[in-house]
Amino acid sequence: MINQIYRLVSPRQFEVTYERQGLQSGLVVVRPEYLSICAADQRYYTGTRGKEALSKKLPMALIHEGIGSVVYDPNDNFKPGDQVVMIPNTPTEKDDFVAENYLRSSKFRSSGYDGFMQDYVFLDSNRIVLLSEQLKPHVTAFLELVTISVHAITRFDRLAHKRRNVFGVWGDGNLGYITSLLLKNLYPESKVCVFGKTEYKLNHFSFVDEVYQIDNIPETLKIDHAFECVGGKGSQYAINQIIDYINPEGSISILGVSEDLVELNTRMILEKGITVIGSSRSGREDFVKAVNVLTKYESIQEYLETLVGSVHEVKSIQDIIDTFEADLTSSWGKTVMHWKI
Repeated sequence: MINQIYRLVSPRQFEVTYERQGLQSGLVVVRPEYLSICAADQRYYTGTRGKEALSKKLPMALIHEGIGSVVYDPNDNFKPGDQVVMIPNTPTEKDDFVAENYLRSSKFRSSGYDGFMQDYVFLDSNRIVLLSEQLKPHVTAFLELVTISVHAITRFDRLAHKRRNVFGVWGDGNLGYITSLLLKNLYPESKVCVFGKTEYKLNHFSFVDEVYQIDNIPETLKIDHAFECVGGKGSQYAINQIIDYINPEGSISILGVSEDLVELNTRMILEKGITVIGSSRSGREDFVKAVNVLTKYESIQEYLETLVGSVHEVKSIQDIIDTFEADLTSSWGKTVMHWKI
């Protein structure tokens, strides 16, 4: 069959390309239905990713957050019409100690490899996870972002000490919202405090115990473990502020991505015996966990629905451009494409 792929060829310019794909490949054919725009997609779209990276990775289909419906499964593990979440990480080997999302040989869609902006996506059967009917598609569209928090919390749970009276989450954006929401549900006996810069964003965090402006934190406040969800240059200030407020031998989980090197107060990391845990992307196990968590905790899905900033029906390349431009002006939440092109 001939598949149409909608690739970014230069900043703000998409083109359709055609590729022949056989149905005898053993891959599951999935029709994308709801796709969510990530900040990384925007860096490619606007050309701010860097000239060298753009020259290496374009042309490329964007989007690594999305769900779709199964069209054809040669192994009959999935039925036509089954709604599934697509996993962007594609490992090429297995390691007994290193997770699939940390293997340097793994491929990741919309980061050097075509993402989900296609008529049909061809995936190994272990790169999709069945969604329950009670989950809303415009919410599961950004389930990949939820799995990043799930993965970070899983790593924290394995590596950090067991005193978990107070959690601190730095960052009032999408990732901070999701991480604090999961912490509050998975550790209901613990106190969750969120630290951010923007008051109207912090007002969305009604489910946590305390919210603080980062320039107005009580000196007496202490936390046991922290999650940094700021990213960019701001991660430097967030992590150093965490170091000031964290109790000795606490852990700092770093989730925010920065293009630049950041300076950290290593003296106090050493003096307090702080464990720093880096987390990036996610793997199949995290997707299965995320689906189970959303299915189990109905309130999580309800709160995640408030993250849906807008849903745009996409039937043409111009619709794609209009949606990316609209996302640039959005001050809160996720922009979702209803993929009907």
